[in-house]
Amino acid sequence: MKPADRRELFARLKELNPRPTTELEYSTPFELLVAVTLSAQATDVGVNKATRKLFPVANTPQAILDLGEDGLKKYISTIGLFNAKAANVVAACRILVEKHGGEVPRDRESLEALPGVGRKTANVVLNTAFGEPTIAVDTHIFRVSNRTGLAPGKTVRAVEDKLLKAVPAEFRLDAHHWLILHGRYVCKARKPDCPQCVVRDLCRFKDKTPAEDEAPKAGPPAKKKAAAKQKRPRA
Repeated sequence: MKPADRRELFARLKELNPRPTTELEYSTPFELLVAVTLSAQATDVGVNKATRKLFPVANTPQAILDLGEDGLKKYISTIGLFNAKAANVVAACRILVEKHGGEVPRDRESLEALPGVGRKTANVVLNTAFGEPTIAVDTHIFRVSNRTGLAPGKTVRAVEDKLLKAVPAEFRLDAHHWLILHGRYVCKARKPDCPQCVVRDLCRFKDKTPAEDEAPKAGPPAKKKAAAKQKRPRA
C-alpha cells in the first residue's frame, strides 16, 4: 500500500471514530492488566461480565493476593482457561507487590516478566494505560493488515514491525484500536462487510464481498431449464 493510501486509510478511520479505545472495562492500569490477561482466547464481553463482579471486591494486587487463587477462580470461572489465568494473575500480583510497590511497571521488560503477560498484553498496557505508541497485533489486526495490504506479514511480530514503520506518526497512538475495531466489526474473518467498508477502495483484498445489488443472479433451476427446452416449438 502506498504511503498516501495508508495516510488516507487512517484519516477515514479517525473521522469515523476520533477517540477509539479498548472495549475492556477498567479504571486503573492494574485493572487493565488483569482484564487483558483474562481476555486471551476469550471475548471482551465475557471478561467484562467477570470483572464487573471482581473489581468491586479486589482491584489491587494486594487485594487479589488476599482473595487467593481459589477465591479468584469463583469470579472468573466463566472465562476460558480460568484455572491457568487465576494462577498467572495471582503470581503476577505477588511480583507487583514484592518488586514494584503494588504498581504496574511502565516498561516492556518488567511487564513481560510477569506471569501470563506476553508481548501483546504488554503492548496493550503500554498503549492504553500509559499512552505509548505501541501496536498490539491480535488476530483481527493480523487479518486486516494482510488483507488490506497495509502491513502484510507471515507472523504476528512481522506485522507489528511493519505497522510501526507503515503507520504515520500522527495516527500511531490510536492505530491499534482503529484496526482491531475495524477487524472485529467490518473486516470480519468469515464474511467481511466490504460494501460498508470506508476503506474499500484502498484495500487490496481481491475477494471482496459484493453488495447485494452486485451479486450475480442465479439462473433458473436445471429442471426448469430442461422443461423450457421441451416446450419450445420446433422451427
